[in-house]
Amino acid sequence: MKYLLAFCLFLGLGSTASAQLVDQNGEPLVQFSGMVLDGTTSQLQPVPYATVLIKSDGRGTYANLEGFFSIVAHKGDTILFSALGYDDVQFVIDPNLEDDKYSLVQLMTYNAIDLPEAVVFPWPSRDHFKLEFLAMDVTPELQSRASENLSADKLERLQETVPRSGAENSSYYLRQQARQTYYIGQKPPMNIFSPVAWKQFFDGWKRGDFKKKDD
Repeated sequence: MKYLLAFCLFLGLGSTASAQLVDQNGEPLVQFSGMVLDGTTSQLQPVPYATVLIKSDGRGTYANLEGFFSIVAHKGDTILFSALGYDDVQFVIDPNLEDDKYSLVQLMTYNAIDLPEAVVFPWPSRDHFKLEFLAMDVTPELQSRASENLSADKLERLQETVPRSGAENSSYYLRQQARQTYYIGQKPPMNIFSPVAWKQFFDGWKRGDFKKKDD
């Protein structure tokens, strides 16, 4: 509910432009903005990075982390809202809209498909596994190798060298795209007042990252 109230306050503070927005063909344009919220429950949580697509033009944008989006469209366009785990929703902008701005709070319904559980065993049965496990000869060499592979230093090195998974790369890319779309036409804010950025700076200073290195 707090996201809905914040969005309504944002609409109240907006100003109406006096000039009519038109494209290169003289057709009227609409600044279509709003928020995408999860309407499955009464909590009304935002749906981050939801896709907002204009079906006739084949172009669109992403909602940001708070579910806010803004895109220029034509009157009468069909807007398709989609997000992973939610039912698609379509909205048609009124072709007889008199204003050149339109705001919307779009609710989406969560739709999860639960697949049956699948358990994979390397042995035909638990009895076979028990026999193989009891017959396994764990030598001191294998014990020391296992301890070395599970050490804190080894795990830290693996964390720095192992590449990110597809889910991590996708999440990072979507965050970057949403941030660029959110600040389009303006400069993004500086992190000079961010305590996290200052902590990273002081940690790098202590490590000597800013010292001049000899060639």
